[in-house]
Amino acid sequence: MKNLLKTLGPGILFASTAIGVSHLVQSTQAGANFGFTLLWAVLLANILKYPFFEFGSRYANATGTSIIEGYKKLGNIPLILYFLITLVSMFLVTAAVGYVTAGFFQNLFGIKSTVVAILLVFGSCIGFLILNNFKVLDRLIKVTGIVLLLSTLIAFVMVLFKGVQGNLDLWKIPKGSHTDYFAFILPLMGWMPTAVDLSTWNSLWTVAKIKETGYHPKLKETLFDFKFGYFASVLLSICFLTLGAFLMFGTPLVFTKSAGGFAAQVIDLYTSTFGSWATIIMTVSAFSIMFGTSLGVFDGYSRAMSEILRVSEISVFTSESSQKNIYRILLLIVGIGSFFLIYVFLDNPDGFKELVNLATRISFLVAPVVAVSNWVLVQKKYVPKEFVPGTLLQVISAIGVLFLSVFTIIYFIA
Repeated sequence: MKNLLKTLGPGILFASTAIGVSHLVQSTQAGANFGFTLLWAVLLANILKYPFFEFGSRYANATGTSIIEGYKKLGNIPLILYFLITLVSMFLVTAAVGYVTAGFFQNLFGIKSTVVAILLVFGSCIGFLILNNFKVLDRLIKVTGIVLLLSTLIAFVMVLFKGVQGNLDLWKIPKGSHTDYFAFILPLMGWMPTAVDLSTWNSLWTVAKIKETGYHPKLKETLFDFKFGYFASVLLSICFLTLGAFLMFGTPLVFTKSAGGFAAQVIDLYTSTFGSWATIIMTVSAFSIMFGTSLGVFDGYSRAMSEILRVSEISVFTSESSQKNIYRILLLIVGIGSFFLIYVFLDNPDGFKELVNLATRISFLVAPVVAVSNWVLVQKKYVPKEFVPGTLLQVISAIGVLFLSVFTIIYFIA
């Protein structure tokens, strides 16, 4: 138990990062707009993407290095591809997450200016991570994750007792919405539970945890930590979909397109279940998890880019002192680039929706490349035999790659 407690952290960090936009935004909207008719998509994405996230943790435990370093072993092309994927997606994803977080921040503190809210959120994230990039992240995420897990589970149970508020069949696609239904599937599954290219973060956080504690856990300990976080995020995705389906599907309620308005409506879903007395509790809880997601995204992208530069074997990037400085510089670059992107979208009435959907679509399109690379790196050519996945996981991986590839083709055809 003592060793397990030393191991816990990366899996919870993964769950807290994943729960943000894909759960609070996408899952809730899926339930509100289409009832339970997209439950299959949520479950299928979670099941078929599972191996590729787990392989990040597995590889880090087996080798003591990040899976990004593994990409280098596959040759320069996989590393360059991952660099390009990260370069393109880091501003889009951080902007999408930051936009949503700013909305909850506005709702919590009554800030009218979205620009001010974004600057405060981004400034706080960068400040926390520059001061002590992993310890603060590890401890804060555990607190916010537990708070939202408990509050969401309580809300889920209370919603079941309250019953369905709408007048439509939860298991049938509403008439006239089939086009919107199929258009929503790609962004929903693209970021459920999160983008596949973020699987590298599991390995980076696992390595960081080993360095922090000085303890290299057994494989089963690392996998327990990851599975706990992963399946907690799966459970919460179902809870959020149910909240949207029970409280909004078939009612006159429709989600607004603004980040601040959306945040207020999500809080209303909770308070309509708990009562007005719970408004402040749920507001703080929802903002906390979104802020935790923002922290995770800032850290993940900056840590990943820093690792890419390190394994590129360019001497100026390889020393430990230069790594810390590069990480801090990257935090600023991610923040400035993402803020600029949000600013461009602010005057677009559909900006919030477009920003989230664009980020999720890009994440889905690059998923097959990352999935195959992760799968290859946990075979016996690159890890000891005892770390190679079992037959069931190998089969799910094969189906998962096919699934991701087919959806990519569908996207281009459509």
